[in-house]
Amino acid sequence: MTESHAQERRSSDGAPHSRIDAIFKGAAVTALLLLTFVGGAIVTAGDVFPGPQIARAYQGGKALYDQIANYRDVFTSDLWPQERRPERGVTVHAEGLAQEGVTLYTSGHEAAAYLIDMKGEVLHEWRRPFSLVWAAGTGAVKRPMPDSHVYFRNARVFPNGDLLVIYESVGDTPYGYGIAKLDRNSEVIWSYSGRAHHQLDIAPDGKIYALTHEIVDDVHEGLNHLARPRLEDFLVVLSPDGEELKKIRLIPAIAGSPFSTLLHRMPGFSAADPLHANAVTYIDGTAAANFPFGKEGQVLLSLRETNTLMVLDPETEAVTWATDGYWIGQHDPDILANGNILLFDNYGNYDKPEGLSRVIEIDPRSMAVVWEYAGTPENPLISEIRADQQRLPNGNTLINESSGGRLVEVTHAGEVVWEFINPVRDGPDGNQIPIIGWAMRLDPAGLDPALLEPAQPAPSRKETDL
Repeated sequence: MTESHAQERRSSDGAPHSRIDAIFKGAAVTALLLLTFVGGAIVTAGDVFPGPQIARAYQGGKALYDQIANYRDVFTSDLWPQERRPERGVTVHAEGLAQEGVTLYTSGHEAAAYLIDMKGEVLHEWRRPFSLVWAAGTGAVKRPMPDSHVYFRNARVFPNGDLLVIYESVGDTPYGYGIAKLDRNSEVIWSYSGRAHHQLDIAPDGKIYALTHEIVDDVHEGLNHLARPRLEDFLVVLSPDGEELKKIRLIPAIAGSPFSTLLHRMPGFSAADPLHANAVTYIDGTAAANFPFGKEGQVLLSLRETNTLMVLDPETEAVTWATDGYWIGQHDPDILANGNILLFDNYGNYDKPEGLSRVIEIDPRSMAVVWEYAGTPENPLISEIRADQQRLPNGNTLINESSGGRLVEVTHAGEVVWEFINPVRDGPDGNQIPIIGWAMRLDPAGLDPALLEPAQPAPSRKETDL
């Protein structure tokens, strides 16, 4: 027998054994993979090492993928909805019925704030991109979204033209990017890099009350239903110069209060953002005079996910009052001079033809709705997220329909006496409108007259300006 025939014979004789070996190897690999899968499921579900670490790594990776895949184009984000109407600027101004003054508003298309007159003419503007407040790699946001995705969510102007702003992003978690105080020329006076979001308020003594949030990964006793990791909210108190004086974690404050059951009433989809605090109002002496549920120096907070309004004492860190009611996903509760609460009810009008949203005034003593405005079938009021409102000195109400990019002033009878539609348009087809982040009517007598003269726009700034 030749050597070649011998090799062929040996190969032929070993073929069945090779196939059997391959089958056994395949079965072994499959079994190993199955055991790995089952073991991974057990340690993950049972919170046994390294299950939680694997789960958190997966969540982090998924969040990063979603950020890259879904928010690369800002025009696919909720900052740029489709326009509902083509008009721009002031479309209604009923002189003698509207509350005369100037209006400060912010827009989702850039980190800027605008002061306009009743005709919609820009009197002054402030503009400061996030990247020119905190350079790359500095501050609390290590990998910020592009400046196109960061805007002023809230703004308060001082008589001399200084402006206090909250930077907020879209497509990132946490989305709160911090607070800055700018001068009238948009130069930075100071900045606070805590992850401030939504809204702030200024007390008569100049202290600033704001909301921050951060990702935490711990367990609260009796609250095992909260996700790990999750986004949790804090109340911070800052000095007039931006120094952090106090920081209060809200969930422990609620858990230790008579209102702890509200932590068990949130929907399942909120476990990773259980409160979603979205408003803070300092209770001053005027507000406390007729509001029986809060004292001067305390704050009124809004918790969206539990549809809750609550009063917190910053000194004792105690929750002294909390309630829910006829509203869903509310924003911006204000205590009125009569002790009632005015708020934007984002989803509470879902079954009416006028639109999804409404503004309501509630008597907190009886929980009765004593006034509401819900738009009209022709011009419905719809803002799924964001929005705010302001009761004006003449009794009218200024409403920021954020998702519609529209401000509307209505009388007590519901007559529209002033309307402003964000004049900015962009997007692939040029028909997307930026949201309005915040708005408030101001008495021009309280501002430096130099701010009230039509001026050139604030300069466009680039990173080279640093």
